[in-house]
Amino acid sequence: MPVSPIDQQVSVDSTPHASARFNRLGSFFARPWLGVLSRSLAAIFGGYALAATCSMFFAVALPIARGQAVLTGMLVAIVLCACAALWAFATRTALRAWVGILIPTALFWLGTRLLQGAA
Repeated sequence: MPVSPIDQQVSVDSTPHASARFNRLGSFFARPWLGVLSRSLAAIFGGYALAATCSMFFAVALPIARGQAVLTGMLVAIVLCACAALWAFATRTALRAWVGILIPTALFWLGTRLLQGAA
C-alpha cells in the first residue's frame, strides 16, 4: 500500500530548544504594537530627517537669493514631513515605511553634499 505525503511528516528542526527560543522571539516581533511603534518612530524621526535634508538641499540647490532659497526649502520641508507621516502609516509594512522615508533622505543628503562640494 503506497504511503501518502501526509503520513510522511518529517521533523525539520533537530534542536527543539532553538526552535522554542525562535518561536518566542518571533511571537514578540509579531505583536501589533511594535509595528505601530516602528511606524510612529519612522514618522517622527524619519520625517524630521527628511524635512531637514530637504531644507538643506533646497537652500543649496535653488538658483535664487539665499534667503528665499532657505524659506522655500523650509516650506517644502513642512509638506514633506507631513507626507512622511502619512506614508509611514499608509504602507503595508513598517519596513517599507522606513525604506520609503530613508531613501529620499539619503538622496537629499547626497545631493546637498555634492552641491556643496561644487560650490
